[in-house]
Order: sequence, then structure tokens, then C-alpha cells
Amino acid sequence: MDLTPDLRMLRFPVGQAYALRDGRDVTLVDTGPPGSADRIAAALDGWGRVRRVVLTHYHADHAGSAREVSEWPGVQVAAHHADAQVVRGEAKGEWPAFTPAERELHAVVGAGLPDPPDVPQARVDIDLDDGDVLDGLQVIWTPGHTPGSIALRHGERGVLFTGDTAAERAGAVFLGPFNTDRERAKASFRRLAEPGVTTVCFGHGDPLLDERTGLLAAAAGDVEVPDPLG
Repeated sequence: MDLTPDLRMLRFPVGQAYALRDGRDVTLVDTGPPGSADRIAAALDGWGRVRRVVLTHYHADHAGSAREVSEWPGVQVAAHHADAQVVRGEAKGEWPAFTPAERELHAVVGAGLPDPPDVPQARVDIDLDDGDVLDGLQVIWTPGHTPGSIALRHGERGVLFTGDTAAERAGAVFLGPFNTDRERAKASFRRLAEPGVTTVCFGHGDPLLDERTGLLAAAAGDVEVPDPLG
């Protein structure tokens, strides 16, 4: 699904990834679950070539196909240094601190995926930190979902990729579930009230375009962060 002429959303059975094009070169934000590389290649055939993968966090529905895509010619993989250790297999991932409602939800949406600590290992070429800029994308460190969760903002294009810190469903924007540290995730959620954003891309949920981006700004500016599964 094309959100703009140079921004394409790739949907998977669980979650989605995004392709941001600059000329013929593509930065892929997340890679979908394991085994998604062929689907990604088909979605981008004739549209652009992946030169960079930026992972918003280590969970398998986002980093699951990083190893496969990293084997394509000329592709570099980037992730926040805290999560890069997990993707490389140098550290173990953490279980989310599930609420009872989240535990029930995860049993459904996580069926068939590796458990959160069991990340398919992949090469990570670039360790990112808060404030870094990569191909026009500014890294916003949003710990709480995982220790190294990030959002990405392209100021020139007005695009914000939230990762799983925020989610959307039926027009409502709220704190993403399955966090390792819920209070830290809420503080990170508040960082997403970014000015000048015209496109908001979630890891789960429909994107917000134009004036609808105000839904995220309103939710992030709310002292009581929306958290329907809290």
C-alpha cells in the first residue's frame, strides 16, 4: 500500500514494515516475521532496491527476517545498541511484563511466532543512539517496549515511524502492548508528540495521514497515556 509516492507499507499476518525510497535506494523500517524476505522482495520489485534496514526493536514480528534481508547485496542493518546485542545473539531478550489482558492477547497474536526473548539472530552493522541521523531519519530512543526500542522521524518528509511504542485500532491511538517496562514505555510514548508530522506509521494499526496525525499528538500529550490493556 503506497502512502506517498516514496513511502510504501508492507503488511504481514502480524504487523507491518515500511519502505522509504530515495531515488532507487530504499530504507526498510523493520522486516516482518521470519520468512518474509520473499514477500518483501515481491512488494518492492520494480519499485526500489533495499540498501538499509532499520529495526525499531528486536521482537520477531519486526526483526524476524533481518537475517534474510541482510544477505541481499549491499544491505546494511541498523538498530539501537541495546537491542542490537539481542539481534546479534550477544544478549538475551526480555519477556514483556504482561498484564492479564495482554497475556490473553499475546496467546492469540503471537501464535506461531518465536517467544519475545527468542529473536532470530542477524548481523547488525550500525549501532544507533538517541539523536543519530541516518538517511534523513532521526532516531528517537523510546525504551520501555524493549530496552532499545526506537521511533524514527524524517523531518523533511514529515514522516514518523513509531515502532511498537504506539499502536492504532479503529481510529484510536494508544500505548502499544507487551512492554518490558510499562512506565518507561509511557514516558517514551509522550516523546512522540512531534510537530510537523504529516504521516504516522505504526508497527500495528492503520497509518495516520494529514490532519489525522493529531490523534497521536493528542494521545501523547495526555498526562494519562491511553492504555486500554493496562
